[in-house]
Amino acid sequence: MIAGLTGSIATGKSTVSALFEALGAVIIDADKIVRQVQQPGQRAYEDIVEAFGEEILLPDGALDRAKLGALVFGNDANRQKLNGIVHPRVREERDRQTQEALKQNPRAVIIWDIPLLIETGMHNQVDKVIVVYVDAETQFSRLLSRDELSEEAAKQRIASQMPIEEKKQYADYLIDNRGTLAETEEQVRKIWEELAE
Repeated sequence: MIAGLTGSIATGKSTVSALFEALGAVIIDADKIVRQVQQPGQRAYEDIVEAFGEEILLPDGALDRAKLGALVFGNDANRQKLNGIVHPRVREERDRQTQEALKQNPRAVIIWDIPLLIETGMHNQVDKVIVVYVDAETQFSRLLSRDELSEEAAKQRIASQMPIEEKKQYADYLIDNRGTLAETEEQVRKIWEELAE
């Protein structure tokens, strides 16, 4: 069983992912893989530096994620260029981790934790889609307080993603994350019981 977990920025997807992991799911986290393939010495790192220039590097040679983010958010051409470099490498590593998990336990419940699950069409490669949902106002206020962004920067980040109301329509399971942690845990547990059958 492979399920895809997604949401939008500041909807609480990481919290939900951790809850599934605590119940026994194998989490394959696209954001962690992105960081992994962007390390110095990796092919994606070299391609990113070639595409965006050495001004996106920190003094130690690592990518300056804030500078790269500033070039990409709100700039479709740059975002597509970066995605074209990173996504193929992320898919390779995701598939490798998936095969490894299934080799260890053919009955494993694997959850691909992927922010762009729907935008990249990967929702068609999973058995079930789980969408973590909050309304736009909650998302905006959480993002402002979490990342200490200006209102303009927060609006830009939200606008760069598919609207959460649209993502909702792809869900086999919808987790409403506007309530308490206990309420979210209860929804996760119910979904887990179905996935792990």
